Formats: sequence, structure tokens, C-alpha cells
Amino acid sequence: MPAELVCFEPGCRAHYAITEVIYNCPSCGGLLEVFYPAPTESPAELKALWRSRRTSNLALDVSGVWRYREIISFLDAYDPVVTLKEGNTPLLPAPRAAEYGGLGRLTFKHQGFNPTGSFKDNGMTCGSVQALRLGMKRVACVSTGNTSASMAAYASAAGLQPVIFIPHGNISYGKLAQALEYGAKTFQVEANFDQILALVRTLAEQLGIYLLNSINPFRIEGQKTIMVEMMDQRDWNPPDWIVLPGGNLGNTSAFGKALREMVELKLIPRSPRLAVVQATGSAPFYNLVQAADRSKLDKVERPETLATAIRIGDPVSWPKALHEVVSSGGAVEKVTEQEIADAKAQIGLCGIGCEPASAATLAGIRKLRAGGVIAAEADVVAVLTGNLLKDPDYIYKYHTGQLTAPGGEKLTSTFGNQPAVVPNDPDEIARQLSW
Repeated sequence: MPAELVCFEPGCRAHYAITEVIYNCPSCGGLLEVFYPAPTESPAELKALWRSRRTSNLALDVSGVWRYREIISFLDAYDPVVTLKEGNTPLLPAPRAAEYGGLGRLTFKHQGFNPTGSFKDNGMTCGSVQALRLGMKRVACVSTGNTSASMAAYASAAGLQPVIFIPHGNISYGKLAQALEYGAKTFQVEANFDQILALVRTLAEQLGIYLLNSINPFRIEGQKTIMVEMMDQRDWNPPDWIVLPGGNLGNTSAFGKALREMVELKLIPRSPRLAVVQATGSAPFYNLVQAADRSKLDKVERPETLATAIRIGDPVSWPKALHEVVSSGGAVEKVTEQEIADAKAQIGLCGIGCEPASAATLAGIRKLRAGGVIAAEADVVAVLTGNLLKDPDYIYKYHTGQLTAPGGEKLTSTFGNQPAVVPNDPDEIARQLSW
């Protein structure tokens, strides 16, 4: 049986051909997911095959996504695949961050090591090849930064025209610069992310443009491999918790799907618990999980956070994310701007850099640990979603005491590292270094 698109809603589960250009179920409006028959190889054979490919120089094998193609087998042929050697991101131990979070140990899975500096590359290699398969010429996304950079790179590499819509004034220049450099046609719209997504979905249908936001189920398939690669790196020994930031919740959906499938395929003995962390000013998923009625998400009309990658008030993937968090026995937390900024500085003191949204993970771990949700001895992997240089202005302002929250409150540089201005005088510099 070939791969299919299947409605995620339990009461529907309608099936559609993999070649239909749809993002929601035409029958009920639910989200879609890609469904495959099980691989013919045994768990031991898959593990050995994937490990052997690490020594191969074939383009598909060098990719940290397509190396695991048996678990994302939606293509009939692999010739059209565009890869920039995405994936292959490290697991980094972080003892200092662990101590700050109240843990005995903590490991970061750093997706900022991807070609365009974020986890989006894992999904975009799959989304772009599906666009080619469907005969598309243009692809589009709405983005607060990382998606636009990644889509522009992969679309251009595939010979597609990238079209990007961003909230005017609400994007880091580090991320916008990437999209411009990679040749994207860029529109800065005077609206927020959620309003623009509704606009672009209408335009995509009218103009025959393929949408590559996280509502695209093929993006989710690529992002699944982050978890598969992590388990491979850990010799298939699952941690107790996986902690990640929550914006549009595509990663939460992808990680949960990957973990479920690996348990079903007997690649891992059990699933880790998922913990999703949101910024206080953009926390609709946190609010949903706290509510008595979880059947409807109440969007945040004007989401606010300096962590622009998670500044989303109406996350489209919330039904999938809710299922994955609940079924894993997980948790959802929210953290303040101050907590994110301080956690980011602590991650930096480990010699590990990340964008602000990534640091929500450590801030959330600290709160979940204080609340007794995560045990001190727990084996925890936190996912850092983006590179340090995605938002350098944030870093400079924090360390120089100039960082201001969206509401105008000046944040405290708790762990600030103010640069010193000194005269051209070796004795004075030596004096300042004498501590």
C-alpha cells in the first residue's frame, strides 16, 4: 500500500492521495498527516542500515533527514530531492545549564547547526521535493524568521520561486537577511502572523502557490527525523523528557508522531514525555492545557514576545500537539521575558549559543523542576531550535542593559557581560584585568 494523506481527527480519518494539494481534510477541516505501511526491515536491520549510512558519501545518506528515508517513505523516487546536508546536528552536554535548571544532567539537541541555522531545514527538504513532485513553480510561507530563511534556501536550490510574507517590523534582521540573500520575493505585511497566514492561504489557492508553513504535512515528516537522529545518537536509549519551545507547534506534532512510530516499530522501548514551553505573552497552548474544555483553542489576538520565533497566537497544529503531549504524559509551561533572557545567558556560559526562543526550554525546565514536574535525576534533552546569530541585537541589548520587554518594561541583565571601554594604556588594562 502506498503512502497516503489521512485526516488526523479520530471521528473522520478520511484518506486522500499523496498527490492532492490539500492542507486540511476536505471532509471535516481537520489537519492531515502522512501515513505509511511499515518498513519491511526489522528494527535491528533498520538500525544497522541507518548507522552504516553515516560512512556513505551519497547525497541522500549524508543528509540527516534522508538517511532515515524508510521512516519518511512518501516518494516514489529520490532523484528530485534537494538536500543541503541538513540534520546531522549534535547532542551537547551542558552541566552549567543543568545546574541552573535544577537537574543533575542536561543535553541540548542543537538544531542551529543546520545549513540555514534552524530546525526548519529538516522539514523544508521534504516540503520542497513534494512541491516539485506536484509540479509547482512557486512556494510560499508566512514567517517570523526561521521558516522564511529555510524555505528561501531550499526553494532556490530546487529551482522554485520562494515568496515570503512577514509581519512588518516583527522579524530579526539576521533572519530577514537570509531570505533576501536566498532570492525570496518578500512582502512585509502590516498584520500579525496569524492574520497573514489566513491571507496567504487564500492567495495560495487563487494563484496555485504551494504553501510550506507547518500546516503542510510533509514539513512535519522531515521534522520527525530530528527525533530519529537523536535516538540513533543515543543508541536508541530514550530520555525521560524532551523539552522544546512552542510556537506554531509543528515540532511538537512532528516529535510526537516520530516517537509514536518508533515505539510501534520497536525501535525504542518507550516514549519520552514531551514538555512544551511558551512565552507568557504568546501562550495559547498553555492556556488550552490549563482549561477545563480542551476542545477549542482561544487564540491570543496580539501575541507578544521578544522571542520572535514563538510569537504566535493561533497555532494551527494545536490539535496534533495536544494529542502528542497528553499521550506522552507530558506538560506545558509558560515563561516570562526575563526568564527567557536569563536562561539564554546561562546557555551561553556553557559555550553554546542559541536564539531567544530556544532558551525558553531551559527557562521552562527551571520552572517545571521547581514545581516537581521534572525530577532532579531525570534524563532530559532540550531542543535548541535556532542559531545564536539569528538575533544578535537581542544579545547585545541584554548584556548592555538595554533589553526591553514588549510592554516597555526594562529587563534586568542578571548575567550581563558589559563590554568595557578602556584607554590605549597597557597599565590601565592590566589593572582592570587584575582580579
